[in-house]
Amino acid sequence: MRVSVIGGGSIGPETATVAEDLGERLAERGHVVVCGGLGGVMAAVCRGARAAGGETIGILPTDDREDANPHVTTPISTGMGHARNALVVMNGDAAVAVDGASGTLSEIGLALAQGRPVAGLDTHDVDGVEAVDSPAAAVEHVERAVDRDNTGSD
Repeated sequence: MRVSVIGGGSIGPETATVAEDLGERLAERGHVVVCGGLGGVMAAVCRGARAAGGETIGILPTDDREDANPHVTTPISTGMGHARNALVVMNGDAAVAVDGASGTLSEIGLALAQGRPVAGLDTHDVDGVEAVDSPAAAVEHVERAVDRDNTGSD
């Protein structure tokens, strides 16, 4: 499946490690990472996914594909600024939020409005977001939630 990973554009080393681990785990499970394609959580999750041989899609706010972080395998330029946030979450079957500020909050809201399951790692406390304590738990949550949605059972 495709998993949208949303989060802070400027992060510290601890959050970078969490995001990189998340990307690696997603890729190891065969999932494609979708993100905003720039720095911070986006670069770290892509770095982890690529280290595990995974595919990464970066939906950029700018009109230049060259703006993508070096770990994005498929950059998509939009020229839409923050409006591209809707495209980031619409191109994932589920979302994982890591850290983040107002842009991440908008993506959480858009994901929930579109019925996407959302796992949260040290992010906004929002109804509908499953707070998890590790990248492994985030992957488990979105896999279970998408499988449940596809089978119609709990």
